[in-house]
Amino acid sequence: MTSLVLHDYFRSSASYRVRIALNLKGLAYERADVSLIAGDQRSDAYLEQNAQGFVPMLVADGEPIIQSLAIIDWLDRAFPEPRLIPDEAMPRAVALAQAQVVACDIHPLNNLRVLKYLTKDLGLNEQTKDRWYRHWIVEGLDALEAMAGDGTYLGRETPGIADCCLVPQIYNARRFDVPLDAYPRLVAVDAACNELEAFRKAHPDTVKGA
Repeated sequence: MTSLVLHDYFRSSASYRVRIALNLKGLAYERADVSLIAGDQRSDAYLEQNAQGFVPMLVADGEPIIQSLAIIDWLDRAFPEPRLIPDEAMPRAVALAQAQVVACDIHPLNNLRVLKYLTKDLGLNEQTKDRWYRHWIVEGLDALEAMAGDGTYLGRETPGIADCCLVPQIYNARRFDVPLDAYPRLVAVDAACNELEAFRKAHPDTVKGA
């Protein structure tokens, strides 16, 4: 049996994605909390395994894997069922495009290190920082709503990699009071996902209280 240790922070969107994926696969794993607030990710011990100093990091039988989409891809290859990334060329491209709207276009502009840079280095006030945050969420969700299709999930009838990315982003949108009325498909998909135990167990409130 593969030993899995997930180094993550409870509120990290990228970590949340990987927790969902691990749960959808039904895999047992150990959590190692990395406090982004305390700066644990910049410790010498952590940087020895993860030169970027980001979360999440999944250590599989002693081997570190970084970057959430790479981790989910590895999980799909190491534990093929249920599949989170389709095998067929076109469905695979669609699923990865949906996932990357969140993981590559919304999230990088809104993660903690960027927000700290905006306020501490560039001197933006909290109101302006929040406007920045909401702007990039709205721009990304506008596109993703149009790409959502008509399945129960973004992954059609079973949740996949795009759903692993969507649910944490919707959670963040609500935290920052982004109106979601313009995204009925995404809200419906989020609700369907959160009816599943795999998503509920991965929720930041559940993880923090564990």
